[in-house]
Amino acid sequence: MTQMALVIDLNVCVGCHACVTSCKEWNTSGEAGSLADFRPYDDDPSGTFFNRVQTYETGEFPLTDTIHFPKSCLHCEDPPCVPVCPTGASYKRKEDGLVLVDYDRCIGCKYCSWACPYGAREIDEKRHEMTKCTLCSDRINNEALPERDRKPACVLACPTSARLFGDIHDPESTVSKAIRERGGYQLMPEWGTRPSNHYLPRHKTESTSCGGGACSCKSAGDAQDVSIDAQLERGQLNLASAATRA
Repeated sequence: MTQMALVIDLNVCVGCHACVTSCKEWNTSGEAGSLADFRPYDDDPSGTFFNRVQTYETGEFPLTDTIHFPKSCLHCEDPPCVPVCPTGASYKRKEDGLVLVDYDRCIGCKYCSWACPYGAREIDEKRHEMTKCTLCSDRINNEALPERDRKPACVLACPTSARLFGDIHDPESTVSKAIRERGGYQLMPEWGTRPSNHYLPRHKTESTSCGGGACSCKSAGDAQDVSIDAQLERGQLNLASAATRA
């Protein structure tokens, strides 16, 4: 059985929120409908988003690290949100494993949001319907688009290629290889939901204050090659980002 999913590399996510804004733009104009925003420029903004980036700091000064953690629906293989839905609006699509919502059947009871241990569901306050990430189901199967564009909007928008998309049940897919070779892990596997989305663990780097023996500032002769070609070869940039920088 095919199971499409995201694999997110926490090493290269810079918290730019390009995934958040591209997701909002595509889904507002797509099958999901108009996603509500209330008081967007006031002190207490509120709105419907399928994808969010949480940013927090770890460690103790001066040895601290900032981590950006994107989170959306994990498209669980055993989704607890589906069996609790009283109208059958929440369902798991057999052909690709995506967990979706039939808006015509949703009554906004919020049972699915209470059942989801990841807080991945959001009620649209204007439509009174439950919404969530669809992995751009109306995009990835759209034959009117060039094949290279048949990916979730967040994947195409990421300037550092931190987001990978593919079939995790295909051992030869890019996502499966990344999980296998780089220790990809599921979020809160103890809940038994078998999340499809995976994260590539963040690797700690030695960091001290400038001037120390292990200072990250290096002489010009020892500086790492940061040319566009070198970064592309290491997989640190996608083509869209390279074109922008060029």
